[in-house]
Amino acid sequence: MRILVVDDDEVFRDELSSFLSDEHHRVETAPSARKALEILDAEECDVVFTDLKMPRQSGLDLLREVRRRWPRTYVVVVTGFATVPTAVDAMKSGAFEYISKPFRTDQVNEVLRLIQEEQRFSDATLPVHSPVELGKQLARSHKLPVLVLTARPAPAGEGVTVRPLDEREPTRLLDEVDSFLGEHPRAGVVIGEVDRLFASHRLEDILPLLEQVRSRCDGRGPLALGIDPRHTTRDVAASLRSILTQSQVHGALEAIASPIRRRVLDRLGEGPASFSEVMHAAELADSPKLSFHLHRLADEGLIAHAQERYKLTPKGEGAVELVRELARIAAGSTSNAVLFRDDR
Repeated sequence: MRILVVDDDEVFRDELSSFLSDEHHRVETAPSARKALEILDAEECDVVFTDLKMPRQSGLDLLREVRRRWPRTYVVVVTGFATVPTAVDAMKSGAFEYISKPFRTDQVNEVLRLIQEEQRFSDATLPVHSPVELGKQLARSHKLPVLVLTARPAPAGEGVTVRPLDEREPTRLLDEVDSFLGEHPRAGVVIGEVDRLFASHRLEDILPLLEQVRSRCDGRGPLALGIDPRHTTRDVAASLRSILTQSQVHGALEAIASPIRRRVLDRLGEGPASFSEVMHAAELADSPKLSFHLHRLADEGLIAHAQERYKLTPKGEGAVELVRELARIAAGSTSNAVLFRDDR
């Protein structure tokens, strides 16, 4: 991994960077948020460790800027006063985790392991395709015509119709889909470069449009959406997954991307559990961290707490089934809906 350590404390900065280097990571350091942004401008990092308390621009300010400009970068905050409020504030702003000073080597390694696990989960259903080539594969495998909407000029193939994706007028893609399905009651649809739509239009405008496309395709044929993960936030990718899978857990996919929260859901899938039982299943020894994750799941309506026990809600049961379905997809099972990585 390429890791950036940001802290105005030179001793701590050197200690953490030396440890990470010994663990065979590529490490750079920065004494301030301003210098950190300069480094990130030159080359994106996988992970940023940043102190919360720094002069001029705080670690929380840096966290928000990284989330905005480099959505695929994980941020771990470092605090010398690891209280629930500071941890929750940072994690609500998008921090993946927090560690306390002085750091423990096992804690740092565990955080990095969790990041790698979440990366695998997030990328599990992102095979690399070009939109037209994927359209050809779907046309052959499903034996039906396929409409491909793409911003890149491309020749059509056997069973494939290519139409331009107009990023300026996204509503036109629904017109194209309706026209094509009107001529072909059984057909598939591939939409490439979906992330470009989010770059120039509001999220709340594009997601309902794609949900309408999903509805049009239900019972007719496969639907595939193409993104570039480098320019797509984890929240947006989760929303697209939910459109392609189970709409009833649309708001929960970002929450269940966390391996800790998936462990909690897995445990509660076996039946109600106490706080200590959930902590054991989550493989945590830090009760404030578990409290945050439980609140996150409760806020999404996935779990409920009553009589000192935690249990799944009906929505949580759907989320557990969705995780299992994604695992089946990652293991190679077929699906009628695909989120793929554009081969650009």
